[in-house]
Amino acid sequence: MKARHKRLMFIVVGLGGLSVAAALVFNAFQSNMVFFFSPSDVQASQAPANHDFRLGGLVEEGSMKREDDGLTVHFVVTDRAQTIPVIFTGILPDLFGEGQGVVAQGRLNDDGVFIAHEVLAKHDESYMPPEVQDAMERAKQATSASLVSSESK
Repeated sequence: MKARHKRLMFIVVGLGGLSVAAALVFNAFQSNMVFFFSPSDVQASQAPANHDFRLGGLVEEGSMKREDDGLTVHFVVTDRAQTIPVIFTGILPDLFGEGQGVVAQGRLNDDGVFIAHEVLAKHDESYMPPEVQDAMERAKQATSASLVSSESK
């Protein structure tokens, strides 16, 4: 085999190995990527059906109920336009409460209930995650736009 062919073979094998490594890295990124959705996005079927995602909004007043086991909590997340029921089993953050901002990570079950495996609460009185604030603003604008269009009819 000529030196020229050896170099070409080395380059082809190197590019093949680099391609396989890049594919493995991108696959790992894709499987670990978690997107954020508001209740309005979830109701509009924009959230993935069989993949974890983050659901954010406010815990609806009067919606929090604990089961007898002391660990399972049912509550409703709202963006003031739509609501999604959530079930979480575990220890909630200290700042978690009704009317407070929350981001839950998990997935929807077949009944449209969000099964959370992680719940994050805001960390002080004035902070709200930017994604939650943006989602609530979009929901507010969509609600006001629908009210204006229904009044003009």
